[in-house]
Amino acid sequence: MLDIEVIEDPAAAEASLDPIRTRILQELAEPGSATQLAVKVGLPRQKVNYHLKALERHGLVELVEERKKGNVTERVLRATAASYLISPVALASVAPDPRRFSDRFSAFWLLALAARTVQEMGKLIAGAAAAKKKLASFAIDGEITFRSASDRAAFAEELGVAVTRLVDKYHDGGTGASTETVSGARKHRLVVVLHPALKTNTQHSPEKEQDND
Repeated sequence: MLDIEVIEDPAAAEASLDPIRTRILQELAEPGSATQLAVKVGLPRQKVNYHLKALERHGLVELVEERKKGNVTERVLRATAASYLISPVALASVAPDPRRFSDRFSAFWLLALAARTVQEMGKLIAGAAAAKKKLASFAIDGEITFRSASDRAAFAEELGVAVTRLVDKYHDGGTGASTETVSGARKHRLVVVLHPALKTNTQHSPEKEQDND
């Protein structure tokens, strides 16, 4: 079972968004049968079986074992992942394209970069799992409080300079069109983001999330 599975197929995405099927996927973090699930979700076994077949058809649940009980064969299934994320690939014709913005101060560009990250990481994770190899990745997540908008701008400027210096220091400089450079080194994607943290313990509204600077 994967920790996170990225769904690319539009039909699979649609199947996963059904509230009942979402609940079934949640319950199938541990293997279970249609009979067991029927008790947990409060539906007839036949109805649960209908949803299970749809989820299995789209590769969101998998067979663990079959148990013989008299003349009946009980199928035990589990979710293919502990959690799921829908890739922008599922909405390919309207998915955000970072090349449309290319403005480091644009919130829309940040979203487009995040969408591309989901899309690319989904493919990389699936490829690594199929090859039974570990995927090399690295991320930093934290929070910082700025005294003023000018401090925030200064931090962003210094961060950009520092990252550029590191890139210049370690970049191989290969010019190959593929993901491999001339020297055979693997090309990596680098994305650094900075955005306001969501306010907590208040009713969310777009106006409240805007800066007052």
